[in-house]
Amino acid sequence: MAINSVITGTGSYIPTVVKKNSDFLTSQFLNEDGTSFVYENEIIIEKFKSITGIEERRYASPELNSSDLAFFAAEKAIADANIDQEDLDYIILAHNFGDVKSASNQSDILPSLASRVKHRLGIKNPNCVAYDILFGCPGWIQGMIQAEAYIKSGMAKKCLVVGTETLSRVLDDHDRDSMIYSDGAGACVVEASESNDKIGILSYAAQTYTFEECFYLFFGKSFDKSKDEHTRYIKMFGRKIYEFGLSYVPTAMKEALDKSGVNILDVKKILIHQANEKMDEAIIKRFYRLYKTEIPEAVMPMSIHTLGNSSVATVITLYDLIKHGNLKPHSLHKGDVILMASVGAGMNINAMVYKY
Repeated sequence: MAINSVITGTGSYIPTVVKKNSDFLTSQFLNEDGTSFVYENEIIIEKFKSITGIEERRYASPELNSSDLAFFAAEKAIADANIDQEDLDYIILAHNFGDVKSASNQSDILPSLASRVKHRLGIKNPNCVAYDILFGCPGWIQGMIQAEAYIKSGMAKKCLVVGTETLSRVLDDHDRDSMIYSDGAGACVVEASESNDKIGILSYAAQTYTFEECFYLFFGKSFDKSKDEHTRYIKMFGRKIYEFGLSYVPTAMKEALDKSGVNILDVKKILIHQANEKMDEAIIKRFYRLYKTEIPEAVMPMSIHTLGNSSVATVITLYDLIKHGNLKPHSLHKGDVILMASVGAGMNINAMVYKY
């Protein structure tokens, strides 16, 4: 019998602070050179919504940090898997900015967030190895790829893979792109499972583009020139990322699917990183065009409208919501093939084929 890497439990944490688009009506949005926009905020926000699909997003409450959100999601995943947490071989935690306390944008990653989560879980087993990975928004999928490698090599039987972020702590309030980002966490337990059938992780693909694309996402100064020039915030070249995603994500998805041997017509759901509604829709169109077939109805669930872009947390949160019946009318059934994909800072891309 073959050893498969199967998700046995999931959990997510959706922060309680709701930030609606209307909350940005009083914001002072500026151009990169510090000058004011010629358009009123109502127009800026309406255009933003039409492109991204975001109506509201979630922010972590002031007393919580990324590692706290990760712990909440991990605790749920472990309970859902019904395992003894002392039996975990690895805790792989994806993030981008570490713990950033409210009203501060200084990153704290000492100790690592994975170590903090292991500590909060009360795990005493020293053979449970906990570490962080920085892979941009595709971090959780990359963590899954690493868990698959450990399980297939015999190095692990149970892994906890977490994606967590509090992007609200590293935003430039004067940059209209700041409306995209949100906070959240998702986690899953991946276990080795012997079966004659191919289930769990079937295949994957991953790439890093750095020759021209390395700094499409970066840390930069505020657009408000009166602020401390040494303080940095998350910045991006939106148009370049959009074009990059359309050019390379569909081919990575195709590479992963072709490796799996699954027919495109048998893919039931595509869980794509919730970055931008129009970009995600365009990626899906190009992906199906590669197979010269039509896009099935309801193949691409989305959470971005109310949860925004929580980076590494989006794909696993989406999976968790569907799995537990919290994103109607979407559902998962035994034998369903799911294609997951993400793109983000690095610039990194990955895709993974999973049989439920």
